[in-house]
Amino acid sequence: MGGITRRALFAGSAVGTAGALLPAAAGTAEARPRNGCVSYRAAYHFTVPEQWKNDPQRPVWIDGAYHYYYLHNADYLSGAIGTAWRLATSTDLVSFTDRGIAVPKDTTPNGDVWSGSAVVDTENTAGFGAGAVVVLATMSPHDGPSDQAQYLYYSTDGGRTFTPHGTDPVLPNPGVRDFRDPKVIRDEERGRWVMTLAENDKVGFYHSADLTSWTYVGGFVKSGIGVLECPDLFRIRAGDGTAKWVLGVSANGKGAGLPNTYAYWTGSFDGSAFTADAEEPQWLDHGWDWYGAVTFEKRTANGALDERTRYAIGWLNNWDYAHITPTIDSDGFNGTDSIVREITLKRAADGTYHLASRPVAALDRYVSRTVRLGDLEVEGTRVLDYRGTAYELTCEITWDQLTGAGVQLRRSPDGVRHIDAGVHRDYAYLNRRPTVSPDLSGRWQESRSPFDPARRTVSLRLLVDRTSVELFLDDGRYAHASAVFPYLVDTGLALFTVDGRAVFRNTVIREFEV
Repeated sequence: MGGITRRALFAGSAVGTAGALLPAAAGTAEARPRNGCVSYRAAYHFTVPEQWKNDPQRPVWIDGAYHYYYLHNADYLSGAIGTAWRLATSTDLVSFTDRGIAVPKDTTPNGDVWSGSAVVDTENTAGFGAGAVVVLATMSPHDGPSDQAQYLYYSTDGGRTFTPHGTDPVLPNPGVRDFRDPKVIRDEERGRWVMTLAENDKVGFYHSADLTSWTYVGGFVKSGIGVLECPDLFRIRAGDGTAKWVLGVSANGKGAGLPNTYAYWTGSFDGSAFTADAEEPQWLDHGWDWYGAVTFEKRTANGALDERTRYAIGWLNNWDYAHITPTIDSDGFNGTDSIVREITLKRAADGTYHLASRPVAALDRYVSRTVRLGDLEVEGTRVLDYRGTAYELTCEITWDQLTGAGVQLRRSPDGVRHIDAGVHRDYAYLNRRPTVSPDLSGRWQESRSPFDPARRTVSLRLLVDRTSVELFLDDGRYAHASAVFPYLVDTGLALFTVDGRAVFRNTVIREFEV
């Protein structure tokens, strides 16, 4: 949410209740932190080393590695507010090395640093030197709704440490509410920089020749899906050769029965204005917890740009319950990201285009164990002889006639608690209601995406980690990500059908060691 980290008093009843629902399980193989308690730290997803994280910042490729910046509050446990940019580097986007604070907070009168973007200024347009890394980020000196403005920091050491470019904004607030999250790209065709900016129900477009002076040129307006945040703009080419521009935003569409994740439009961009192919957005994730997501360039082994694939990463949390997590008590941190995803553009049978996502291919290098279960016939519920808290499950379900089919993840020994994923009539779903959920309201438990029951087959790929589930359907046409906090004794796995029989073909479980 643009970097605002106004934390609740997590020692109060809300988090105390969540913690009480998560008893340690004697004899389990869970990782244990230094204090001897059971760890809820993800086994193969990115987590902040300590304290707090929220919005990912778009990673940039520098000197053969991705530089991943994210909002971090080192004072979270003391109750102090405000974020800095912390840095982690990676060559494969699965294993990350922490590099500490890159853009500090409270070192200028403008206070802490919110969301924005980093770019490599190869041609020295800003005057800090060829190859300087320049960050444009929102700051709000008086924490008022109308004093959000965009400030510049620069780095001459490869993006490790940054210096403020004075204390004045490079893009002042014109007196409007919600003016944040600048995302900057290079328009090589026209020899200038382009910024997208979140402005309540509008994405504003700005031009600059030098990253320090910006001119407003237009905007894209969309109401009905909440305040627009963390805009994204990129060009991608489909397998059929068609190139599309994509405009994305993080948005809360729950009030309209829509996701609370990443909305996007395919269309065209002339350097100043974006024209969407359709009025209503599509959603890159249909779950409850894939927010503040960013996409970024994929580089090949020799550093060349891949025009057909981008990467994406999202914050596995939701501002409705961001401060309610047992990880803060067990491990002293609150902040987990989705797995990095590979994003491609695909053409549907009706001629429209959509984005599809799948886990980053490098995850295959970290497989530590594979359990091949083959083809399994199921009618009703079939409990499998497998126990685990962090793994991947893949299968293709086929049937002649039934109402629904799916899997029960993190199932309790008595079968009462579990997380369900599958299809039912005309929708696919991920349902966390039968387990411990961070949503204390009970309203946001089952996420849904469309499904055509006439197909009578569906492929599922599920990434299960200690506090999350990510579901990918049919080669990533739809994805769902949700935070979950199952009891540690809940390690079972079952397959099920409703009103019929199905075959779960090529059922495979993989575990990872990162």
